[in-house]
Amino acid sequence: MRESGVGRVLVASLHQAIGDILPTRLGFYENWLTLEGLRAGTIGLPPLYAVLSFLRQEGPVYTEVTRTAGHYAAEWTAASMSSFCRTSISRLPRVIRERVVLGRAAALVRRSYDGSRASSRTRTGVARVTVRASVFCSVREPVDHPLCVYYASACERMLALFDIKTSVTVESCRGTGADACVLRVPFTSVEDVAPAETP
Repeated sequence: MRESGVGRVLVASLHQAIGDILPTRLGFYENWLTLEGLRAGTIGLPPLYAVLSFLRQEGPVYTEVTRTAGHYAAEWTAASMSSFCRTSISRLPRVIRERVVLGRAAALVRRSYDGSRASSRTRTGVARVTVRASVFCSVREPVDHPLCVYYASACERMLALFDIKTSVTVESCRGTGADACVLRVPFTSVEDVAPAETP
């Protein structure tokens, strides 16, 4: 982690997502996400905030970019684990694996920005992940849509990489005026429930 607190996994995944979804705008965003800064890990909060501010002005594509960035962040984080670690997690019983992978997702939140923290609680087959101090949600005025899709996407992809398929949604977002960003992670899907027998 750098002095700025901004992690390489965050800026690199944002850069890649912008290149995928807004290729003609990548040069503009590289005024802040400079290649030199990406390589050296020296991109701080001011350029990151500038990028996020301009992305919000792009309209609905903001959500697409940040969702894609979260996907990349999870992929790269899992790839950085040792093969022994990945195999060990994959062999855990499902319930334990869910908790361990949520812990890995919380570590990804910290790796994205030093000032952010994530904690989770599971009840009746549904986990709620609370993200404190989301770097995406520091806005002057509340907006009308969640800004922390990056975390939901990263969490969903991280779980999927360890054979836990679910749909993670943003239940509340600090950017919309809530006290904290909360992700809803259902571990019991419709497919997991046996169909009722017909008479």
